[in-house]
Amino acid sequence: MDLHPPPLIRDCLIHIFTFLTEEDLITASSVCQDWNEAAETPWLWRKMCLQRWSFCNLAVLGSEPVNHSWKRYFLQRCHLEMKMTTGRSGGYTCKSLRGHAGRVVGLVYLQGNSARSPDLWNSRATVCSASTDGTVRAWDIQNGELLWCSPVQSPLTAIIGDERREVVITADSTGLIKTWQGESGQEGASFATGSPLGSLLQYNINNNWFLTVGTSQGSVCTLADSALTKKSSVMVCDSFKVNTLLVSRDKKWITAGTKDKDDLSPKVIYTESLTSPSEDEDPLCQSLPVTGCQAAVFIPTQPARLALIHHNRLPNNQVLTVFDVSIKKTKYKSEIQVQQVESFPLTLNSRYSKVLLEAADSNCLVLAAGRELYVYSLKGALIANFKEHTMSISSISVDSFRVVTASQDLSLRVLTWGKDRDHGLTLESQYHLLGGSHTMSRGFTHVACDYSSITASAEGTDGKDVLKAYSFTS
Repeated sequence: MDLHPPPLIRDCLIHIFTFLTEEDLITASSVCQDWNEAAETPWLWRKMCLQRWSFCNLAVLGSEPVNHSWKRYFLQRCHLEMKMTTGRSGGYTCKSLRGHAGRVVGLVYLQGNSARSPDLWNSRATVCSASTDGTVRAWDIQNGELLWCSPVQSPLTAIIGDERREVVITADSTGLIKTWQGESGQEGASFATGSPLGSLLQYNINNNWFLTVGTSQGSVCTLADSALTKKSSVMVCDSFKVNTLLVSRDKKWITAGTKDKDDLSPKVIYTESLTSPSEDEDPLCQSLPVTGCQAAVFIPTQPARLALIHHNRLPNNQVLTVFDVSIKKTKYKSEIQVQQVESFPLTLNSRYSKVLLEAADSNCLVLAAGRELYVYSLKGALIANFKEHTMSISSISVDSFRVVTASQDLSLRVLTWGKDRDHGLTLESQYHLLGGSHTMSRGFTHVACDYSSITASAEGTDGKDVLKAYSFTS
């Protein structure tokens, strides 16, 4: 018997190592020099990176030698995600951001750490908040510092951001829209709609910048470029506030409607009819075959797939219906085609009229009603259901790594996505982040996230809302 068998050929070792987990691979690397050299093969770590994350940005490693980049990237990102998954003390910092003298009506990340291409070393983020005190404020959430504050104007009602151009857009109670430079806080253009607004929607088409707004009178008005030049105005739901306003992933369709009238149907509008209207033709627009829309979202993995929660013919019956929207062009005319893909009843508590709906990249829907959180597949299968808040959920944030729910019980619940060999996609509840004392705050009202931080607004008992920023570092 040969007591000293020949060492395994390097290629054979590398092939065997492809079946190991990262923990086993690190253990194998300490067996001997041959195993260590095989386990350090960049291709192995690149394979594990791309299996776990669809995109990896090695530029964040700077000038580090390429041979070690994939391994270091994998270990560093796993370490950060472990902190974000466990939420243990010492794994994050919490900053209280005070300064607003009114209610916070919304908050947006202007410079954030993208979940698709995270920077593991330089994870600074800027969050902008708008308030009924008439100001916009920009915050460095890692350091808990105020960067700038806008002059006081009429009470603000809405805020959205454009990270690409680092611009913030706000609307006030008079219907005045303004843009703000994210870095300096300098006021840009303004546009007066003449009536309070229900919603704001910013999107880009072929590098052209557009802003569509829904008014309280039932129309949608579309503005273009940094000067906010008016392009069109279309009536959607006469005399009722437009508070549903969405754009499809392919940017060809706008969905607009109201949640304030149960017998009205939301509409899909061909975006070109709003951004480049024809003087000779009416806007290409069609009502969807449902009424009483409570929530809607476009599926981010499909060009123009729309999911809506609406009332059924029976009272207090809620249904989720999925449509594909497309256009059929002939020589003489163009027609909108709306095809139903799925429709299934929801088992929600009918006492709660406010329903929150978001879509995940993995073709599933996340919705909140009252204290409960639900995850459905697009086929109607209930994937998960959570009842972990003691009061109603007021806001949710969904990305490819986690779901965060904000509640009036003054807590945030963090849940993370996973994959099970037998059951496929899973969502696991991890931990609570607390917002302080109920003597100072009534509960969380809004929440937003980037890859490595969570920011939420807490309603102050004195009428002065506070932002809570939780930052994780690798």
